[in-house]
Amino acid sequence: MSQTLSQMRLGLFIQAAGHHFSGWRYPGAQSGSENFKLIRQLTEAAERACLDMVFFGDKLVTTAQEHPSMIVRFEPLTLLGALASVTERIGLAATASTTYGEPYSVARQFGTLDHISEGRVAWNVVTTGYDSAENFTRATHPDHAQRYAVAEEFVDVVRGLWDSFEDGAYVRDAKTGVYLDAQKMHRLDHKGEYFDIAGPLNLTRSPQGHPVLIQAGSSGPGMGLAARVAEVVFTAQQDLAGAQQFYADLKRQVVAHGRDPQHCLVMPGIMPIIGATQADAQARFEQLQQWTDLDAALLLVSDRLGQDLSGFDLDQPLPDLPLPQNMRSRAKLLLDISHRDGLTLRQICYLAGGARGHKMVIGTPAQVADEMIAWFEGEAADGFNLMPSHFPEGLQLFIDGVLPILRQRGLFRERYEGRTLRDHLGLPRPAHRFAAAH
Repeated sequence: MSQTLSQMRLGLFIQAAGHHFSGWRYPGAQSGSENFKLIRQLTEAAERACLDMVFFGDKLVTTAQEHPSMIVRFEPLTLLGALASVTERIGLAATASTTYGEPYSVARQFGTLDHISEGRVAWNVVTTGYDSAENFTRATHPDHAQRYAVAEEFVDVVRGLWDSFEDGAYVRDAKTGVYLDAQKMHRLDHKGEYFDIAGPLNLTRSPQGHPVLIQAGSSGPGMGLAARVAEVVFTAQQDLAGAQQFYADLKRQVVAHGRDPQHCLVMPGIMPIIGATQADAQARFEQLQQWTDLDAALLLVSDRLGQDLSGFDLDQPLPDLPLPQNMRSRAKLLLDISHRDGLTLRQICYLAGGARGHKMVIGTPAQVADEMIAWFEGEAADGFNLMPSHFPEGLQLFIDGVLPILRQRGLFRERYEGRTLRDHLGLPRPAHRFAAAH
């Protein structure tokens, strides 16, 4: 699948205690997922750097043993509304669940945010791998197959609701007294296996037509949904060959759905550990690693693999384990790494505590840039979702050191040329499904 993008897409994944399990302990680090001042500071820094977007994940349950960035966190759509009011150009992306949400509410929330931000919003579609049933008056957490079946219909309903009004439906002609062209208002009248929703949405079509759709599942059903509807795909990939295989497989599926592969952008997560020299970068990494709580990291890996690993030998590779119903793509990634590279459970724990299975690049700004360029030019990525180990220094080192190199190579913008997130990403505004009828 030939790549024709001339420049990388770059997003910033904000977890405000840092992405490394111990990032909050790094000298000078600020932290706090309820620290709006810090979150605003990071978002504004990303906007000054002309990054495409900032992204906020979500989780609907918590324990005291969670990653420090995940024990508590703001509800992300409320957070996007606040950030929309203090930024002008940068894209704003957040997660919302298809398993524990309602299509009408999700369509309305993201449509509203797209209006408020003047076209800068994206929805990260997730099925929610974690069992959150007890917080939503549900008897059980649906299995993997059912969650994706629900998600397929959920996304279709939301996209239909976003087309409730054609562009120009509001005439507002004071002389004739015509406020609305009723022929440009449409009911959805959806009756499906999981949802019966009449519509129309009580919101006009947003500046982007539809907010940008992001998808992050790398399992078979996840890739199937991404190939059909996603415009950005977040993924965890460890090595160039594996990333190239994922990229090629997904792009082939996108083409099979009759879509342009340039309109489904693959953006793996990457954690850059940057130093003035290779030795300096390695020392920074080792300092972070020495603070990692092995017991907490073991709980994280147990959660990812869907079973208690406390009785397993820490100094042996993981045995063959069945994939869990939850977080299947991440579980497969960790198992594959252990089996392929002979990593012990202890090493897997430190890997997961560091970047949770995402790619880490440890080196000078030039070395980090070279690795990113190799993936971009090697058709393994259309860009990256940046995951600094700690804030704000981890982000600033990337902005000050790596971005100038990418710009010198002509691989990242000097300034924003458009105003919407679709403009930044090079994505078309979706055609209205009913407009052709007139």
